[in-house]
Amino acid sequence: MAYTTINKSSLHQGTLLYVGDETNNRAITGVGFQPDLVWFKSRGNTYWHQLFDIVRGVNKSLATNDTNAQENRTDALESFDSDGFTIDNGANQNQDGQIFVSWNWKAGGGQGSSNTDGSINTTYTSVNTTAGFSISQYTGTGSAATVGHGLGAVPKLIIIKKLNSSTGGDWYVYHASNGNDSKIWLNQNSAKGTGTHMNNTTPTSSVFSIGTPTEVNNSGDTYIAYCFAEKVGYSKFGEYSATGSSSLPPFIYTGFKPQFVMTKGKSVADQWSITDTARDDAVGGGNGTGARLTADSNSAESTNATWASIQKYSNGFSPQGNDNVTNGSGQTYIYMAFGQTLVGTNGVTAKAR
Repeated sequence: MAYTTINKSSLHQGTLLYVGDETNNRAITGVGFQPDLVWFKSRGNTYWHQLFDIVRGVNKSLATNDTNAQENRTDALESFDSDGFTIDNGANQNQDGQIFVSWNWKAGGGQGSSNTDGSINTTYTSVNTTAGFSISQYTGTGSAATVGHGLGAVPKLIIIKKLNSSTGGDWYVYHASNGNDSKIWLNQNSAKGTGTHMNNTTPTSSVFSIGTPTEVNNSGDTYIAYCFAEKVGYSKFGEYSATGSSSLPPFIYTGFKPQFVMTKGKSVADQWSITDTARDDAVGGGNGTGARLTADSNSAESTNATWASIQKYSNGFSPQGNDNVTNGSGQTYIYMAFGQTLVGTNGVTAKAR
């Protein structure tokens, strides 16, 4: 049975659904904390993904489905609030009548300050050591270097994006299960490749290493890095072997009840699948209904339960279909999952769905 120091995961990560009304200065509440990273996606429309964070500041948008540089959006996110956020009338997050999802994470509650643990001093680093999440901005040097992440624990997942140019603008993802000599792109459906982006060096509890590829370390370019460390009973970053069978699907043990699950095939060229319990419930069929969005695509949500379903249990999850996105025969998949422990230090039990 998994125990954790995080008795209430909803104070650190959560999913919120809302309907757009195209009004200015609209406060969206119900997140449960001040989110420092907000990721928006229209569920029913092919609008681009939109990411905003406390380090880069409001109105500065990135899209996971594209290589574009950071865009200044005055019709988008206006503020990070104590129980949510305030948005303007931009269609990507507030078109009238459209249903939106926002995935939210808590970092340090502010822009933070420079981290000087690495050979590159970050401009700002905002850190939530309790939940194992930090946001860092740094400027590349073009030479192999290290960057401080502030977690006090070894990150298992690092996502890096160049901010000022679309040249070399792919979203680099380091996942511990892929190794320190790998590359995989959040904005592409391509399989894992090899690369020197982490300078063939595993991150430590204080820094991560970067080589000279332009996606992570071109001289004079600015970058944002989202770093995640595992926390027992709250977050897990691992891999699983698929069965290719909907009647005998794999089960992935996390030690907690997942609320958010993102997966990607290591050796198969297919999409980054995102499911969450909020959208499962919203489509009317409950747990594992199959409400899937894809990080590398602006596609609308799929609710094909035959192949898009990720069943979520009190201690793990199980891809229910047999498609290559989550359960292709003979394939291996990486994943990131967040949720609620079975029993916390306060003795509160999280019941299965």
